[in-house]
Amino acid sequence: MTDLWPRLEPLLASAERPARYLNHEFGCVYKPEADFRFCMMYPDTYELGQANQALRILVNVVNAVDGMVAERSFLPAAEFCDTMRAEGLPLFSIESCAPVAEFDAIGITLSHELVATNVLEALDLAGIPLHAQDRGEDDLFVIGGGPCSYNPEPYAPFFDIFNIGEGEEALPECLQAIRRLRAEGACRADILRAIARMDGFYVPSLYRWRDEEQAQQAGSWIEPVEEGLPTHIQKRVFEGFAESPGWEPCIVPFTEVVQDRLNVEVLRGCARGCRFCQAGMMYRPVRERSADNIVNSVVCGLAQTGYDEVSLTSLSSTDHSQIADVLTRLNKQFQGKGVRISVPSQRLDSFGVDMAGLVAGQKKGGLTFAPEAGTQRLRDVINKQVTEDDLFGAVDAAFGAGWRRCKLYFMIGLPTETDDDIKGIASLVQRAYDRAKKAVPVEQRGNIRMSVSCALFVPKAQTPFQWDGQIAPEEALRRVSLLRRSVKYRAIDVHWHDPSTSFVEAVMSRGGRAAAAWVESAWCHGARFDAWTEHFNEQAWRDAAEEVGLDPAAVAQTSYDTGYVMPWEHISTGVSTRFLAHERKKAAAEKTTPDCTFERCAACGACPGLGIDNQLAQPRVAGGSNARPQQAGEEGAAAAVAAGQAASGQPAAGPQTAEEGE
Repeated sequence: MTDLWPRLEPLLASAERPARYLNHEFGCVYKPEADFRFCMMYPDTYELGQANQALRILVNVVNAVDGMVAERSFLPAAEFCDTMRAEGLPLFSIESCAPVAEFDAIGITLSHELVATNVLEALDLAGIPLHAQDRGEDDLFVIGGGPCSYNPEPYAPFFDIFNIGEGEEALPECLQAIRRLRAEGACRADILRAIARMDGFYVPSLYRWRDEEQAQQAGSWIEPVEEGLPTHIQKRVFEGFAESPGWEPCIVPFTEVVQDRLNVEVLRGCARGCRFCQAGMMYRPVRERSADNIVNSVVCGLAQTGYDEVSLTSLSSTDHSQIADVLTRLNKQFQGKGVRISVPSQRLDSFGVDMAGLVAGQKKGGLTFAPEAGTQRLRDVINKQVTEDDLFGAVDAAFGAGWRRCKLYFMIGLPTETDDDIKGIASLVQRAYDRAKKAVPVEQRGNIRMSVSCALFVPKAQTPFQWDGQIAPEEALRRVSLLRRSVKYRAIDVHWHDPSTSFVEAVMSRGGRAAAAWVESAWCHGARFDAWTEHFNEQAWRDAAEEVGLDPAAVAQTSYDTGYVMPWEHISTGVSTRFLAHERKKAAAEKTTPDCTFERCAACGACPGLGIDNQLAQPRVAGGSNARPQQAGEEGAAAAVAAGQAASGQPAAGPQTAEEGE
């Protein structure tokens, strides 16, 4: 492997945060004897990528294979990309500073839709042909995975292989197949055919793309180019998650990263069933690690890394059936040691007085709750089974326990939303603020801060709302303006996401293979780092749409009947399309569906289809009582957010869970 360090080192003096590009962080793995080299690449800066749990997990599982080594690579910051191009320096790995193009395979995590142009930026900077069809026998294999792979078509021409689902077992199997077949002298085409026949892998070059009329008649947009190829690709599930250790070796970076703390994944999956939530559908079934596993993992992880903060991550951490026991034991273990235990997933219907006490700790930053909608009618439509009393109870508990800052998340543009629902947000937040003031001593009321963050609804693939169009950006801004006028309290700040970026997200979420040409053209017009406010280039996307003849508004904003076959019908999360359509009809009727981990089976199809049931450490107790320690080990839980989310005022990156399979 070529060592690029002598060429890189002189450039670091002019780089912003040169530690982004240095190796030898604590915890790095080096295997110079390996005969197969894999590079796990995150298509954004080091600060975001190094915090991604999927990257850590997948690097570890590949390094555990004899004869294989996994290294990491990140996209340099925009200005350093330009410097590298000017100097003719290709994209490199962190561990060995070797050209990415010299590896046998690379994995790219597609954690959210706005990384699309960054994928092209990374491939081009590495000197790898952008299109899979242009790669030769000696070129590496480009493997994609993560949430966006559940609609892989807007990325299809750029990837050789997509790993659909969880990668702990699937990725090593794929790489071992490539290694073995290459050693046997197989050509690139034969290797791709072999991978396409393995469970959980999609090779887009082996499928023709049908036009709309043909797709609706056939029930699928893809047609195999030869016999024997699967027409329906179902995700892979890591069945051993619940028994696997929550602690595994991780890298302690030189520079500060997003979520710069120890992260221990406590459970995987969420069955709350919010109808807008892609993660809640694609990570089923629910699997919990035991309290003993979690506590031991935290103790070991903090000792091994030197961190003084740990985050118990998942899509719904307070839903864990033993969360009260976990927090009680960790608080006792680290009492007086300056260790902070954070639970980023706070659900309104579980954050009572007992839970507030368990997660309070010594430092009380801000809490985040997600009512999502301002009226109960609309919360029923989206199946967000919380009430305003749940919010008020959570506010009472939090501010009574010492918190003074709270952020409330809402969505604008949800299906069936009216102006009354928008005004309902203002009313709900103002009443929550009044409750917060009453919960604290008079002399501290001036310290109370409450903010509202509004995201524009993006119809996501593999959800009940996949058939619903997004409202136009102009209408989104009108509704935001209505909300701002409706909030009368000056102490309440209202923030909202740029509708232009959410528009691009919607096109990428719902688009078919034609959207790939739009992405490539936008990149050619200068689009990159689209999740970063200062870099988003709306004009590049407009020019690209005109150049390739795509109507992005039609892709993002058209609503369909539930009988319409969407461009990702050939990819399955395990949740049936029939269930999604039934949920969409229940939404129109304002009817809710219970969480199957608390009540009866909802017949989503995931457990029988995937051959694995929900795995709970103990039975869950409805009504938030899981948050209250009881006798004889009858502890409990409740729910909400996602592991590894990129926050920080940098890119509004989407969910980055430890389950992303590359």
